Amino acid sequence: MDKKKVEERILKLRELINDYRYHYHVLDESIMSEAAADSLKHELVNLEAEYPELITPDSPTQRVAGKPLDKFEKVAHEKRMISLADVFSREEILDWISRNEKLVPGGKIEEFFTDIKMDGLACALKYRDGVFYQAVTRGDGLVGEDVTQNVKTIQNIPLRIDNLDEVEVRGEIIIFKKDFEKLSHEFANPRNLAAGSIRQLDPKIAASRPLRFIAYDLVKPNLPTWHEAYEALRKMGFQTSNEDKVFDAKNRKELFEYIDRLDDYRKGLPFNTDGMVIKINDRAVYDKLGIVGKTPRGAVAFKFPAEESTTKVRDIVISIGRTGAATPVAILDPVEVAGSTVRHASLHNADEIARLDVRIGDTVIIYKAGDIIPQVKEVLFSLRPEGVEPYDFEKALKKQYPDLEFERPSGEVVYRVKGESSDYILKRAIEYYASKSALNIEGLGEKNVAALVDAGMVKSIADLYRLKATEVAKLERFGELSANNLVEAIEKSKGAPLNKFITALGIRHVGAQTATALARKFGSLDKLMNASEDELLEISDIGDTVAESILAYFADEENIKLLEEMRELGAWPKEEKTTDLPLTGKSYIVTGTLSSMGREEAEDKLRALGATVTSSVTKNTTALIVGEKPGKGKTDKADKLGIPRINEAEFLKLIK
Repeated sequence: MDKKKVEERILKLRELINDYRYHYHVLDESIMSEAAADSLKHELVNLEAEYPELITPDSPTQRVAGKPLDKFEKVAHEKRMISLADVFSREEILDWISRNEKLVPGGKIEEFFTDIKMDGLACALKYRDGVFYQAVTRGDGLVGEDVTQNVKTIQNIPLRIDNLDEVEVRGEIIIFKKDFEKLSHEFANPRNLAAGSIRQLDPKIAASRPLRFIAYDLVKPNLPTWHEAYEALRKMGFQTSNEDKVFDAKNRKELFEYIDRLDDYRKGLPFNTDGMVIKINDRAVYDKLGIVGKTPRGAVAFKFPAEESTTKVRDIVISIGRTGAATPVAILDPVEVAGSTVRHASLHNADEIARLDVRIGDTVIIYKAGDIIPQVKEVLFSLRPEGVEPYDFEKALKKQYPDLEFERPSGEVVYRVKGESSDYILKRAIEYYASKSALNIEGLGEKNVAALVDAGMVKSIADLYRLKATEVAKLERFGELSANNLVEAIEKSKGAPLNKFITALGIRHVGAQTATALARKFGSLDKLMNASEDELLEISDIGDTVAESILAYFADEENIKLLEEMRELGAWPKEEKTTDLPLTGKSYIVTGTLSSMGREEAEDKLRALGATVTSSVTKNTTALIVGEKPGKGKTDKADKLGIPRINEAEFLKLIK
């Protein structure tokens, strides 16, 4: 064929392949066999390889994952990406309507628009001249991250649309139930899988997972109603939930009847959902009502009644949060609730344990009502084993935290660490998070941390990733240069090695060596968060006390919310290969000063190769790595036990 005929053939192939993609991935129907479609794609790949000048960004061949990225670039949203306020009853919906009627001129709201609420990763897609060119995560709502390469691999996203204006579409990146079932042993829930896939620096990971984009907003162009926006989205080739409806605002009975019907059949939907979004359909009225805090006045998310299940309480552990509060958590036999596996349930405080009279060994009813951590509804006393003792909260505190003192301030229900304010604990936690043994964030020393916390700029570790250099520069300790350097250093800490991130969390009894063992065992933070006690105890240097501390940390609602915030902000660790490494099973001690690197760096390099690094010489020590001015006690004991010494040159050869 001459070039003109090749170009015509390529255009026809693209049109047919895109038509197949739309029917298969959006409409869930097939217009040809998968083998036939693969054959067409193969022909297109070959023609474009022969005529690379004919390749365009919207060609189906350009969905192939590109090279791994070094980092995600920040992108400011032109229009803020918001969250919705939750309501849980008809009364709260009616209160929301009443409040808005008072604010709308004449109190006139004509229609409500509803859609199913999906829990995925919120993302904005941008098109110019009809061609997809950028995808940006929600981030903090004002600034997100460019994840274009990863999102481009999602098959149900059109790379070209029939609209030559500037277009911005927003939606949720999710995974269908049937697809998640094939991968659920690796992830806690579908949302974590979707978010974790998009936040990988290697696009091949996103390409390998069956992700979908479900559109819920057309930001540009701004059409008069939500209903018209959804119709336009579907005409452009985007997949929506197909559960959207419009209701006459006067006929509230019809709205509530639909909510009841939806609650009945939502379990049969292909995706997980825990609620329904209700909006004022007129977008001009919606926009005029504005935003309060982070949520719009013109919309709410109605959460369906909690789903329940029964399970047994294996243990009750106590977590110490960033404010010093002691929060008890029930460790449960794993059970499915609301589409995810539940292993923990919050018990809130000592009074709640007493009210429920929950004991280790009890069978309990647990439920989820829009919370990340499930709750215990009641104890089934008729199933209680004989001889089960009441839970003594103060005794448990002394056993789990023998080196800490606790007090229960007058008028409060919560026990707290004695003599330490919440700000003091927060400052120490941030200092440790930024320390050399953790994420090594330059510029986050004691005085700078104190300045940020005292100014109210940082109220949690996640707030570090929301800092803006222009605001930091206004503080007395900072200038423009130092503020920029600090924010840049914090940004560089994103995508940290898994073992370093685990260390940085400051989990009680979990130091660098244990963090490394956890990283090697589980390979990802999601898997560690979902670990059982038995899985933790399989690690040789983890006993009951350490396992209990890890379970307590990842069972604490406050900690889980913090981690989910950090995930959204991009502060999430790399996954780690869990295969055997060259120095697996070997144990080393570094003593003295090395000229090529610091001791902590040397220890990190050993751990990265699979070695165990300890501080005490034992008969199990493989070798002593000796620098200038080594510790005499260590060298003497090593000589006595016949442990070989390795000098710096031999050490450098070893780690290569």
